[in-house]
Amino acid sequence: MNSTQDSKKSNQKLILRGRNVNFVFFAKTYKFVTVRDMIAELARDPMGTLLNESDRVHILNDLNFEINNGDRIGILGVNGAGKTTLCRCLAGLYKSRGTIETFGHKIRAVFDTSMGIQPELTGRENANLLLKFMYPEFYSEHANMLQEICDFSELKEFLDIPFKDYSNGMQARLCLSLISSKPADLLILDEVFDGADQFFRKKISIRVQDLIKHSGAVLFVSHSVDQILQICNRVWYLKDGQIIFDGPPEKGIQLYHELGQHQGLGHRFE
Repeated sequence: MNSTQDSKKSNQKLILRGRNVNFVFFAKTYKFVTVRDMIAELARDPMGTLLNESDRVHILNDLNFEINNGDRIGILGVNGAGKTTLCRCLAGLYKSRGTIETFGHKIRAVFDTSMGIQPELTGRENANLLLKFMYPEFYSEHANMLQEICDFSELKEFLDIPFKDYSNGMQARLCLSLISSKPADLLILDEVFDGADQFFRKKISIRVQDLIKHSGAVLFVSHSVDQILQICNRVWYLKDGQIIFDGPPEKGIQLYHELGQHQGLGHRFE
């Protein structure tokens, strides 16, 4: 096999690659100064009097990583370590510096189970609307998918009342049934499986396990080490915008416990 064939075979396994990925948040803050200082600063720098240009928050710092088919990666870190920011960059929601290659693979990211929901519409109408946005490639299957989602949610007659009148648990039932309907080449799940009652949680857990099983690779952000152990075969530990550990879940969780209790808020933004 020649080098071109080797490269092609390797890229069939490689789903996503990041090189020197950076993300900087420009956090403009007002400075409290005396009138005298403000006038002097205005004379020196008319544009910088009220805004502090130096307040730049480096959320992600030169990250390098590869995600392969079969990877189930749990992302751990204290609040503000950059977990959600990294996932949003990979999903294309944030513009980062550096290179992120997806090799033609489809990425489905879920950050908020209620994202896109229209409160005035019924549960059924919301499910039908969101199917078009979340699963455009399955257009021919939408009618069957809608019926399956509604049946799985077990909301029955409540499907035809406005979403705004749902309890938190009912909202979670519908949204979780929707987002777990189809696998993806790369599935990104960021703290999305909370809110359901304990009875539905058992049911959705089985469905999510099947979803993960049939997806090419999964990024799973959670503070639940039990979920990480159950789902993942690899862990990234983020600290100050860097992946300081990439390896077995047990070791990553141990590091999370050892370092996490001594860390404050890594950044002001997640």
